[in-house]
Amino acid sequence: MSVILDVQGMSCEHCVASVTKALKGIAGVMGVDVSLESNSAKVEHDGSVAFEVMANAIEEAGFEASLAV
Repeated sequence: MSVILDVQGMSCEHCVASVTKALKGIAGVMGVDVSLESNSAKVEHDGSVAFEVMANAIEEAGFEASLAV
């Protein structure tokens, strides 16, 4: 299962690395592709990870997250 999140507040590759690390640290997440150009993160997971868990991890890393429309 995959979900695309809008991530606000990223301005450099270090930000991308921080968001990637935060998301990869969640149990059930199998893959993460964070894009600075589109301010988004594509998260592949096993279906057990709620949006709130992903959003909290991103917010703890210092950024804002919402579901992409």
